[in-house]
Amino acid sequence: MSGDFRRRGVDVPPDRIVLTASTSEAYSLLFKLLCDPGDCVLAPRPSYPLIEHLADLDDAAVDFYNLEFHGRWSMDLHAIARALGSKRVRAIIVISPNNPTGSVISPHELAEVTRLAAEHGLAVIADEVFADYPIGTAAIASTLSQNRALTFGLGGLSKTIGLPQVKLGWIGVSGPTELVCEALDRLETICDAYLSVSTPIQHAAGDLLECGAAVRAQIQARVRSNYDTLSRMAAAHPASVVLPAEAGWYAVVQIPAVQPEETFVVSLLERTGVLVHPGYFFDFEREAFLILSLLPDPTTFSAATTQLFAEIEQLS
Repeated sequence: MSGDFRRRGVDVPPDRIVLTASTSEAYSLLFKLLCDPGDCVLAPRPSYPLIEHLADLDDAAVDFYNLEFHGRWSMDLHAIARALGSKRVRAIIVISPNNPTGSVISPHELAEVTRLAAEHGLAVIADEVFADYPIGTAAIASTLSQNRALTFGLGGLSKTIGLPQVKLGWIGVSGPTELVCEALDRLETICDAYLSVSTPIQHAAGDLLECGAAVRAQIQARVRSNYDTLSRMAAAHPASVVLPAEAGWYAVVQIPAVQPEETFVVSLLERTGVLVHPGYFFDFEREAFLILSLLPDPTTFSAATTQLFAEIEQLS
């Protein structure tokens, strides 16, 4: 697990890494650690619709800040600052790379988020499960590279080596030493109460991560190839736009908003057998956006994308 963070330019000592069964469990443990009933965490929107459900199970609330698209996705830092003055916020959640936008937190955004968190005595929860899959050439730095605020970086085998059925995740911890030590002591108590990570998986983790390097390379090559195919095809179909993605497994395509997203998605599935997701699944605030997986076999992906753009052309 230390090697997972080291690939992104930060050295996290083993005694600052907590093992979990999954990233979902990691969120739950952190909500238990940080929040009393009724406390709030801030989370980005659009994003994968999971955090609200997990927070609700731990009697925590979620308030959202927007990711805004102005040529690239950026965090609404002013909304975060406003929320910190009016709610019982205990943590700011950063998902970098984001699912499904593929956006990555910028150095400026990271500095501002950690500054706000430190000034208000909050934690930063950084979900970095897609960090091994840059679509461009730039490396993705870990949010644990800063030490101003108490920060928890989340990862797991599900994405790192493409094995969602092998249940192992982790939380790396950074920040001021006193806060880190206190958090780790309390997390140890919480983890000991559940004992959810099996011993065989813990012993196998090192070998799995080493062998998984080949799998990561294959996934990354496929994702980049499919994203290039999608972008190339979109250039010939001006009715749609592929939004820039910096990392991850998904792409966002904006289409003419002449009918509800759901109507188009259902029609596409019935007419062609091609499945995409509507943007509202991920809390996009307006229409019309489609979310595409970049994981299919390239031949299948190319054929499906051809059918997709043919259907989009019928809208314009």
